[in-house]
Amino acid sequence: MPQYSITVNGEDVEVDVPAEMPLLWVLRDELRLTGPKYGCGVGVCRACTCLMDDEEVQTCVVKAADADGAEVTTIEGLADGDEPHPVQQAWMDQDVAQCGFCQPGQIMAAVALINDKGDEVTDADIDGIENVCRCGTYGRIRAAIKQASQA
Repeated sequence: MPQYSITVNGEDVEVDVPAEMPLLWVLRDELRLTGPKYGCGVGVCRACTCLMDDEEVQTCVVKAADADGAEVTTIEGLADGDEPHPVQQAWMDQDVAQCGFCQPGQIMAAVALINDKGDEVTDADIDGIENVCRCGTYGRIRAAIKQASQA
């Protein structure tokens, strides 16, 4: 079986997995990181959203072979010790989570957006986030992204 080297949340790891295995299963099954969630398996719901080389990706459609040598950040890697990332703090301040299933992916999409736009995040930018929230907390998600972008 091929061996791949990936930096996950700042830690260098090597995994022996099939080349076609989705990165989501590498993270969840091999590395026991349960933040990224399986929703649709085709990159539409975006519950599996993480950052790969600082870009938003849906890990259910990224192959392990394509992640070789990459730097991957999951929700577990955002906080600085006990200090939450500004997006995580905004999520708590705005009481965003309801069921919580989609929230890791939502947060990672927000981090990617803020990393790209900084404090220039607009409503149109937020509208471009395609992550699905079945509980419908979009108003609170929007408020949290605006708060975090100003942090």
